[in-house]
Amino acid sequence: MASKTTKPTNSRRKKKKTSNPVNKEKFRFILGLFVLLISAYLLISFISFLFYGAADQSKLDLPWSQLVFESDIHVGNKAGKTGAWLAEVFMNRGFGFASFLFIYLLIIIGFRIMKIRLVKFRRSLVFSLLLIIWFSLTAGFVFPITDAASFIYPGGRYGFILSNWLSSLIGFTGLALLLFILLLSIIVFRFEKAYALLSGLMIWERKEKPIEENAEEVIQTKEEAADNSISKVIEEDDVVQALFGPDDDDDDQLELESIREPRKEPANATKAKPDSDGLELMVHERAEEEEADGDLAENGMEAYDPTLELSKYKFPTLEFLEDHRSGNAEVSNEELIANKNKIVETLRHYKIEITKIRATIGPTITLYEIVPAPGIRIAKIKNLEDDIALSLAALGIRIIAPIPGRGTIGIEVPNQNPEIVSMRSILSSRKFQESTAELPIALGKTISNETFLIDLAKMPHILVAGATGQGKSVGINVVITSLLYKLHPSQLKFVFIDPKKVELNLYSVLEKHYLAKLPNDDEPVITDIQKVKYTLNSLNVEMDQRYDLLKKAHARNVKEYNGKFISRRLNPEKGHRFMPYIVVVIDEFADLIMTAGKEIELPIARIAQLARAVGIHMIIATQRPSTNIITGVIKANFPARIAFKVASMIDSRTILDTPGANQLIGKGDMLISVGSNMTRVQCAFIDTPEVEQLCSFISEQQGLPSAYLLPEYVGDDEPGPGDVDLNNRDDLFDDAARIVVGNQMGSTSMIQRKFSIGYNRAGRIMDQLEAAGVVGPSEGSKARQVLIQDEYSLEQLLNSFN
Repeated sequence: MASKTTKPTNSRRKKKKTSNPVNKEKFRFILGLFVLLISAYLLISFISFLFYGAADQSKLDLPWSQLVFESDIHVGNKAGKTGAWLAEVFMNRGFGFASFLFIYLLIIIGFRIMKIRLVKFRRSLVFSLLLIIWFSLTAGFVFPITDAASFIYPGGRYGFILSNWLSSLIGFTGLALLLFILLLSIIVFRFEKAYALLSGLMIWERKEKPIEENAEEVIQTKEEAADNSISKVIEEDDVVQALFGPDDDDDDQLELESIREPRKEPANATKAKPDSDGLELMVHERAEEEEADGDLAENGMEAYDPTLELSKYKFPTLEFLEDHRSGNAEVSNEELIANKNKIVETLRHYKIEITKIRATIGPTITLYEIVPAPGIRIAKIKNLEDDIALSLAALGIRIIAPIPGRGTIGIEVPNQNPEIVSMRSILSSRKFQESTAELPIALGKTISNETFLIDLAKMPHILVAGATGQGKSVGINVVITSLLYKLHPSQLKFVFIDPKKVELNLYSVLEKHYLAKLPNDDEPVITDIQKVKYTLNSLNVEMDQRYDLLKKAHARNVKEYNGKFISRRLNPEKGHRFMPYIVVVIDEFADLIMTAGKEIELPIARIAQLARAVGIHMIIATQRPSTNIITGVIKANFPARIAFKVASMIDSRTILDTPGANQLIGKGDMLISVGSNMTRVQCAFIDTPEVEQLCSFISEQQGLPSAYLLPEYVGDDEPGPGDVDLNNRDDLFDDAARIVVGNQMGSTSMIQRKFSIGYNRAGRIMDQLEAAGVVGPSEGSKARQVLIQDEYSLEQLLNSFN
């Protein structure tokens, strides 16, 4: 903590402290604008040189001082004499037509100075310089001799001299081949699709998954924001800690540490530590010997490759995803200091003193961690949630009292300029690329800007809830996209259930790659309620079959089973097969429960209870987290829950068993509960066109002959109209028929009341009336339709029975 200092009395010094950051930003803006104006001036001079260069050539041969300072000399270039001279230097005495690329470099440098990121700066800089050299050399080689009447060297002086020297060194053919190889190398290193195309033409099969070349570029530390109000700046392992001095009105010294990137964990290493006796203990790590694969050696057979049927399948690259991040999402020091002062001032109004405050900057919120003075009750700070929100004039203030394992109290404050977390940056992160999880899902970034990654195989099911328009559908797309980028079609299958018929329909083109469905089902995405029942029950049959196979193979889970199958220790002729993971995605779960009720809930509950070991996992989404939708049976079997912003505290308690989701700021802001751990994450953003391009790329590749077929399900034969014996009719059958036709309402409870009989007998009478054609089939809680409209027709029917 910073040492205590006296109040500053110099008012001029105080004014300077608050004005410097603004001046710095203004200077960067003006400097960047000046560079952009220079690039525009050079563009005008270069283009004018192409039209007026011949007329100005005699004047451009004069010395520069004479050309510039003698006023009677005039040029035709629209940029004046200086512009004509610069064009002559760049074009003829420099690199020829390739000099236009210098203008492009000045443009990206200008925007870079203004903190506006148009392209990846280092990559574009290197690529542009290489192109300048290549274009100049190529133009000098193609146009070695210029016409006497011409005023311009297409390759410039450098291109002309260098091409002549190389041509004499390796010959005309050698130089042509060299230029072709250089161009090919530049294209391959710059464009990933070009490399994939060329490698495909040369029939080079890569069995490893593609690791994006730009994975490291996306992992960048943010620029430091510092001004004279910072008394000390410490940099350690990409961590920027800003220690702020006291304000004029503060009696005590407060410290604010601003952490802009997470601290990297040190690598595990063998260490020697002296103990109290001064003796050093040298710890040597245990050496692990490599074990031979005895199973393969025993049978002498090559391991089974489940990807062999689609061996030419190529994983999608990050080129299909866009970088949605904006350049103005930086949290300024003014915002940090202002929020800090308001928090301290509000707490002091209620006589709450704090000894330390620390800020951790996230993509959409900043976490202020405070350490209260001894004797301060935590509940007292917790109750000031609304007062702090009022003083900060911000929505979504959330107090965590205390933060587990930290010994501090957290106050989450939304940023004035939130940052969009793009799906591209998440998937290109080192954490996702190097993940060894069975079903890795990269959801977004935490408050400390770390990629939040979970393994669906360990969850093992996820319940997603959130109000309309808060990012629930985007979150589902993020989950699906993460799995598509990591697993081969032979390793993963999806079952999509979409009662709304539009949310998951984008993935229907993946039918022959990633989807599973019932036999003879035309729709790859299930939308019909009756087919939903059959599909869920079919998944139960699939689960039971997989458990039977695990029992025969003496395996505890699908990972062990597949390991034995790949090592050819299981005989396919005895029914054994490779088991892909099956992920069931259900959107609008509330609509299914309201329509089918227990017929949907019971098979889902059974899958949730038992299917983890056999590789079947469920993701359920709903926008109505009420207790009649998310029942106790569902909650008990879905320990992993994701809550986007909801309308009320009751909804938050229903989904998370705690308040907090009602205080989120929306637009992908979510709370993830896994067991007893609660994490606030900004969900990654992926737009619909990106999903369409991704699915189109996969669907255009060679697929399987059909979708993965689930077991055929035959519904349990309940006693229906055909099973009722009308020869053994109830004594009250005729009277009941007359009451039903007279009231034109077929209701079991009505028969029960009219005749004062039990429910079971009334139900049997209603079944007999259905078999006789008096009423229609059951429609759930609604009354049955009466098929006979008048008593005369009814009496004819009854007489026929008698």
